[in-house]
Amino acid sequence: MFDAIVVGSGMSGGWVAKELTEKGLKTLVIERGRHVEHGSDYKDGLQPWELENYGMVPEDEADKDYFVQKRCYAFSTANQDFWVKDSDHPYTYPADKPFLWIRGYHLGGRSIMWGRQSYRMSPMDFESNAKDGHGNDWPIRYEDLKPWYDHVEKFAGISGSKDGLPQLPDGEFLPAMAFTGTEVDFKKKLEAKWPTRKMIMGRAAHLTAVTPEQEELGRSTCQYRALCERGCSFGAYFSSLSATLPAAERTGNLTIVTDAIVHSVVYDPKTKKATGVRVIDAKTREGRTYEAKVIFLNASTIPTAQILLNSKSEAFPNGLANRSDAVGRYLMDHISLGAGGTYPGFEDRYHHGRRPNGFYIPRYRNVTEKAESFVRGFGYQGGIYRDNWRRGVNAPGVGAELKNNMRKPGPWQVRLTGFGEMLPRKENRVTIHQSNVDQWGMPIVNIDCGVGPNERAMLDQIGKDAREMLESAGATNIGVATYYGGLGLGIHEMGTAHMGKDPTKSVLNKYNQAHDVPNLFITDGSAMASGGCQNPSLTYMAMSARGAHYAAEFLKEGRI
Repeated sequence: MFDAIVVGSGMSGGWVAKELTEKGLKTLVIERGRHVEHGSDYKDGLQPWELENYGMVPEDEADKDYFVQKRCYAFSTANQDFWVKDSDHPYTYPADKPFLWIRGYHLGGRSIMWGRQSYRMSPMDFESNAKDGHGNDWPIRYEDLKPWYDHVEKFAGISGSKDGLPQLPDGEFLPAMAFTGTEVDFKKKLEAKWPTRKMIMGRAAHLTAVTPEQEELGRSTCQYRALCERGCSFGAYFSSLSATLPAAERTGNLTIVTDAIVHSVVYDPKTKKATGVRVIDAKTREGRTYEAKVIFLNASTIPTAQILLNSKSEAFPNGLANRSDAVGRYLMDHISLGAGGTYPGFEDRYHHGRRPNGFYIPRYRNVTEKAESFVRGFGYQGGIYRDNWRRGVNAPGVGAELKNNMRKPGPWQVRLTGFGEMLPRKENRVTIHQSNVDQWGMPIVNIDCGVGPNERAMLDQIGKDAREMLESAGATNIGVATYYGGLGLGIHEMGTAHMGKDPTKSVLNKYNQAHDVPNLFITDGSAMASGGCQNPSLTYMAMSARGAHYAAEFLKEGRI
């Protein structure tokens, strides 16, 4: 019997494990994938010529086994073992609504491969559902989460600048990374043309300076290699493996079990509490049960819904904690659309190093500039870098002329990608097949999720605004994507077990505690009642630290 079980070892699960163990709780972390050793299992030290196929996975292998994962920008032979084989992990979706589910099943989860952009949600984000009527009102507000944002930022290490923007609250930052000279020029032109739009350096979970605690955990400053998706042996960016799990391990209160697929949560109708979890050994297919006083589901948005829906009983015939029929519903992602062009001038300059970050243009639509055709808004991530010799891969020419052209840097290229908020809608949902199971006996999930008129209007505006900003700055050869790429590629799944005030409409209360099962907590992306347009991982971290705090307090007080 453990004090607590945490299902999942990624972004949120690692935080829960750290907080609970530091409060003295004997905690079991269950990871469905293999063990990964921080540092020694990474390929971040390999030179380009040392990578198999120069980092490119053979097309026939990618098409056969990684037909979804290959769509992720970070997929390569340098980290191929961090991505699931789609051929081994099936799921379904309607033919007219594909959902591209990017996954990594291993210790540390997607915290190893994430994009590291780290932004707080704002007061307006927590109030939006109540104000415009979409989705269900959050049971908390920004002020409830603010001290926990402070807490996780200080430990994780977030670089950024204090910009005083109400739609993007400032935090506890390490020094910000620097703009390139061309980006400084673009910023001046942008803010002169549109004073209500601001361009800031991206807020990223990279150490630009090291605190004593971070140093004690073996972490050091960013080396500006931009090889982050391989894992970072320096521990320069935040991940479960570089930070939260080592912090939990040093307490002596942590047990980790890998290759254990959680099948369902065990519920006792007499006590009306969860007593443990059933697992399937990923290697032997044998079943076993672990017991604990408190259960945290942090398996990530879609698997958490899968586990709840599979945890059926006489008390919960439609899935555990699902009296509201909200489990699996209100699935969200972020929609995105890219644009780019050639930036003029600065031919006597070049960028320094490979900065693993870019600039950010925070949301301005429906903040300082009204949008007539949609509610909520979007922000842009981007960067301006000078072309190097790799542009020659697709350049016309042969022989001496081509070689001479490649000896000189190419032009500066600017890239903007808009990320927009998706409305929470009940019909966007995850369900499980009743008879179609995977090789481990788990019901396969069906993802039925699509964009609506609001998202389509927003995507149109993202493209128009991007083109206008690039043209105003003097960019040439401008291209704007005509298709957003498909849901799932935002890799920000949220909302399948959301927080809310009304137990008949939501799954969790203001403490991330299940309305119907008092010792069950959920603090991964499934808990989100809305998504804002910011990258959500920092909010998952803050919710996880906060939820773990209350769970420990409630357990101590005998309330659960």
